[in-house]
Amino acid sequence: MDASQIYTLAVDCGGGGIKSCVLDAGGFQRSDVVRTPVPYPFSPEDLLQVIEAQLSELGAPHIDRMTLGMPGMIRHGVVAYTPHYIRRAGPHTRILPNLEHAWNGQDMQTALEARFGVPALVLNDAEVAAAGIVSGKGLELVLTLGTGLGSAFLDNGRLAPHLEISHATVRWGLTFDDILGEHERVRLGDSAWSRRVAKAVETLWPVFRWDSLYIGGGNAARVTDSVRARMPQANWVPNMAGMAGGVRAWSMVGR
Repeated sequence: MDASQIYTLAVDCGGGGIKSCVLDAGGFQRSDVVRTPVPYPFSPEDLLQVIEAQLSELGAPHIDRMTLGMPGMIRHGVVAYTPHYIRRAGPHTRILPNLEHAWNGQDMQTALEARFGVPALVLNDAEVAAAGIVSGKGLELVLTLGTGLGSAFLDNGRLAPHLEISHATVRWGLTFDDILGEHERVRLGDSAWSRRVAKAVETLWPVFRWDSLYIGGGNAARVTDSVRARMPQANWVPNMAGMAGGVRAWSMVGR
């Protein structure tokens, strides 16, 4: 197959919604973006059904491969842990043991390939977003602000093993997810929440000492101008990177 003619279905899974679109080999959209709210409680089979319905809605003539980014710890296409989909009604609600059992250890990459008959790549959603952002030079940290805090770390364009920074304890038993997630942004308001974002970045600098820092995700646009002015080292990127990275992600993992 001519590599220039490869079409990729990019699927971006968040705590609130699932988005899909078709990309050409250059990472440009060849379809509209369709979005479906996550119908909690949400099982692996539910995700497959949502993707199937979205692919039908897109009316794409064909796809040659799929890239799926989802929240949590993903290892070689297998879900080691996902924070939202194991809950009764989404983030900050009760964990359902049957969903936790269904998701943890789920080989989502194999499930996609069996369902749709094309090669699939499954990564953490921030890692897919990173593919649409980074320069490929030096140590680059990508942080995404949304339902929680997403992250990806790269060395000269190659993904490092994924770390769930979001689950690291910050203070009083609270994690980065707890203090930076959408739930807290709504409670605090954008100004106070933005100052927390700046403090979190300061906290992470001694850990990573990155060459380049990128901040994206759906809530990046809500960081106030005054806080952005205090963070000249940050590159602020649009939320659509989560979709556009669906093509480049394949080269980042050597597939």
